[in-house]
Amino acid sequence: LIDADRHGPLQRQRQIESEPLPDTIYEILAEAVADIPDQLALHFFETDEKLTYRDLRDAVDRLASGLYAFGVRKGHHVGVMLNNLPSFPITWLALGRLGAVVIPINIRYTPPEIGYVLNDGDAEFLIIDSAYLPSLDDIEDLPPALTEDRIVVQGDGKGKDFDRLLAEGDPGFVPPELAAPDDLMNIQYTSGTTGFPKGCMLRHRYWAGTATVAARRDGVRCPNILAHQPYFYMDPQWMTLMAFLQRGTLFVANRPSASRFMDWVRAHQIHFCIFPEVVYRQPPDPRDGDNELRRVAIYGVRKSVHADLQRRFNVQAREAFGMTEIGSTLFVPLEATEMVGSGSCGIPVAFREVRVVDDEGNDVPQGEIGELVVRGPNILLGYYNKPEATAESFFGDWFRTGDLFRQDVNGFIYIVGRKKDMIRRSSENIAAREVEAALMLMPEIDEAGVVPVPDETRGEEVKAYVVLAEGFDRSDAPPEKIIEHASEHLAVFKVPRYLEYRTEFPRTPSLKLKKGELIAEKEDLRAGSWDAVDRIWR
Repeated sequence: LIDADRHGPLQRQRQIESEPLPDTIYEILAEAVADIPDQLALHFFETDEKLTYRDLRDAVDRLASGLYAFGVRKGHHVGVMLNNLPSFPITWLALGRLGAVVIPINIRYTPPEIGYVLNDGDAEFLIIDSAYLPSLDDIEDLPPALTEDRIVVQGDGKGKDFDRLLAEGDPGFVPPELAAPDDLMNIQYTSGTTGFPKGCMLRHRYWAGTATVAARRDGVRCPNILAHQPYFYMDPQWMTLMAFLQRGTLFVANRPSASRFMDWVRAHQIHFCIFPEVVYRQPPDPRDGDNELRRVAIYGVRKSVHADLQRRFNVQAREAFGMTEIGSTLFVPLEATEMVGSGSCGIPVAFREVRVVDDEGNDVPQGEIGELVVRGPNILLGYYNKPEATAESFFGDWFRTGDLFRQDVNGFIYIVGRKKDMIRRSSENIAAREVEAALMLMPEIDEAGVVPVPDETRGEEVKAYVVLAEGFDRSDAPPEKIIEHASEHLAVFKVPRYLEYRTEFPRTPSLKLKKGELIAEKEDLRAGSWDAVDRIWR
């Protein structure tokens, strides 16, 4: 299944780069339909909804037809707030067919967060599940173009009916204007260090390249692929295209579940998935190694358990590194068995060049720590409506990841830590400043500082330090009140678990909060904190 030659990984990357990519995400689907029209393309197994490639293409064309009749045109910005059901990938592909721009919206967002994304992304249409319609009523100002008659609703509710658009559309529809490789496909929001999320401008070329690399970088065919994350994240989107390129089937869960994960893998004979370490932490099962997995991607798995994870689940697991902005960037080849347990993120994938640099963008000596910068023909165009943030994120055409790395003598690259002020909770990136800004909307709070706390289950949890405003004490702002306030302004995964009161913060000469000193004060950052989950002082 893999090249016997030790130089096989590099040869595969050059081969991938030498061949033309599909022009659009719809073309990837159309090519698969031409080859295997009756093969199962998507299986949403918890609701047992199935679509063959032919069925999927017809549904995409029907919806594209219906949306065109509704007024959606090439270049229009369309918010999409749907559950993990066939409607999401059908909508994504249909809007790609029209050349429209998709703004995926996290279904756990609060009304202020939804309003921010819709306004920042200049949404002109919205496709939404009826369950989330009440959130729109609590948004003060929607974008001027997003009037009530431009909302498509799946399920009962006001607005144009999604299912009717889909049912009444023309399966032979061809839009008058076709999308092109460099046309914008997504404005994909990702947590930013400056506070609110930033919209990554991702082209059709980005998705075609990311999916092609995922499908081919290891030289292994994996036709059965498991997606367990919500579709509003980038992973199920590129995994959908990866399945098309593999001429395989994407099996989609409603929501992540560590306890049911291996049951899904066995039941659907999964060959590839992103394998979260939390599955390894589940109680061992005699059936763990009884599966069809051929390779899995892991991200940040502890070095000490990597080899045992492979043994227990009878699988080749390899680290990798990527971001929404740059897609897949580093990977450890299957051939590099000596790298198991090393902690390395690997070598560059096809279409990617990387360097490790200092604060001025100059290369650091091999083995020294610096920021990883990346360039390639299909990374993000920039951040939507944020020219200053875009400029700050690049050294010329090299994207600054904000993460610290080092490179060894053999070219393998290792992540050392974060340069940016972020918390990684399970699969979520959380900007500390966004949480701080939400907390400081409380009149009782004068200042807030948010840091990560190591957690066995989720990798990191969110801890907030607060300084109360003059004239207020803890009886005015008890922990429960602060957490309730945070829950009204932040998605549930951003709400701090731990809370600690302070009278002042350590500061730099320029009066910036010294979070490093806060973190260094205690061996256990939970000590002296209110635990909002267990509802106790630790």
